[in-house]
Amino acid sequence: MKPETRLAHSGRDPERNFGIVNPPIYRASTILYPTTADFDRRHERKYIDFHYGIDGTPTTLALAEALAELSGGYRSLVTSSGLSAITQALLAFLRQGDHILVADTVYEPTRRFCTGVLSRFGVDVTFYEPYAGEAIGALMRANTRLVYAESPGSQTFEVQDVPAIAHAAHGRGALVMFDNTWATPLNFRAFDHGVDVEIQAATKYLAGHSDLLMGVITTRTEALFRTVKAGLGDLGDCVSPDLCYLTLRGLRTLAVRLRQHERSALELARWLAGRPEVARVLHPGLPEDPSHQLWRRDFLGASSLFGVLLRTDSNAAVAAMLDGLRIFKIGASFGGFESLIIPAHPADNRTARSWRETGVLLRLHAGLEAVEDLIADLEAGFRRLNAALGRAADKQQVGS
Repeated sequence: MKPETRLAHSGRDPERNFGIVNPPIYRASTILYPTTADFDRRHERKYIDFHYGIDGTPTTLALAEALAELSGGYRSLVTSSGLSAITQALLAFLRQGDHILVADTVYEPTRRFCTGVLSRFGVDVTFYEPYAGEAIGALMRANTRLVYAESPGSQTFEVQDVPAIAHAAHGRGALVMFDNTWATPLNFRAFDHGVDVEIQAATKYLAGHSDLLMGVITTRTEALFRTVKAGLGDLGDCVSPDLCYLTLRGLRTLAVRLRQHERSALELARWLAGRPEVARVLHPGLPEDPSHQLWRRDFLGASSLFGVLLRTDSNAAVAAMLDGLRIFKIGASFGGFESLIIPAHPADNRTARSWRETGVLLRLHAGLEAVEDLIADLEAGFRRLNAALGRAADKQQVGS
């Protein structure tokens, strides 16, 4: 079946639920056992279904089954947020004395967890240049346990050569962990490209309505699943079945929403590329983007999120542009139905590959509004930007 069909039908069992189309919400803390023998075997059950409310309920399992089918992995686990999926997955595989390679362009909280928590507990962290590819092998050590990739890169959208990275990592006995939130499994088949553990923030496209927090960890094999599952149990991370129900409902429309996000974002990106106020657009779906060829080779599509580098470095003028927007809202998330825009500051979080470009960088999420209205909103914003720059130039001229 095609992915769109799987999204519509996975994680459902109407025959077991009185013909109900969607799995109902099962709420539970205590799980009862018919015999003491069954109770004594309860810990093995946590790898199969659930043995206490912290492991979830049939609602949780329905969502996990749908997510695993979407990704093409062995099993999926849900966590309390996208960040918790990242931190829990890392903690499940790392211990004191290990070394991890992390893309220099990762999500800022991921970087903060690596430099703060992991380093504090004796894990050595090295950030690698996102275009390293097979050359990442030169950075690997005897104790390198993991390579953590995120592609495209957070804020600056560099696409990594994941198959080359996976080949180098596996040749030295390391695992590859990949944040697939930007593309989702619809547009990047992580396990087909050598990834061992896939992470997503279900908060974004999977749930799709900006009203819940959830993370997803999907593994390639049963052994990896058991490692992650045991780690989650040790740290007590769990998700409400009500949120699982909402995410499963949102999942049914993922393919339709993502296609609209992609079309709108590409149309906006092309329009912005022709604006005189714009130095360049950071979107791997554009032919002129440095990552375009890798994106075309490995990805099946794009999403809503991209960057725009303005020609000005005037924060005051950019504030005049953003503060007056009517449709685009200032907010740090993405993947929901509403369009968002924020200033980005990649220079603050790069060590392996410095960000040296001048001008203010904006990150845009194209929502589900009519793209003509989004363009009109940005066009009015550019008028405010230019007016603010003009006033500043006049003041400077009068002062001189």
